[in-house]
Amino acid sequence: MVGLNPQEMGAVANRLRRAQGQIGGVLAMIEQGRECQDIVTQLAAVNHALDRAGFAIIASSLKACLAEPDGANSADAKSLEKLFLSLA
Repeated sequence: MVGLNPQEMGAVANRLRRAQGQIGGVLAMIEQGRECQDIVTQLAAVNHALDRAGFAIIASSLKACLAEPDGANSADAKSLEKLFLSLA
């Protein structure tokens, strides 16, 4: 499997930190007894943030594969496809 671009992973790490904060917010909402709709709305936002982080990681790997002089080998391509589909 190809390595990840550290610059692109910095943005992913920031996105995950925001999602971590959102999860803390959801926990606080539950403890405060907030409305179901509000909690589910925040959970959907967290889920979306996590999905985007996963897709960003896979996109970075795909770019690295395309940049390889010999192209991605079939094992890498199959692994990336499996990872991509796991997020769907």
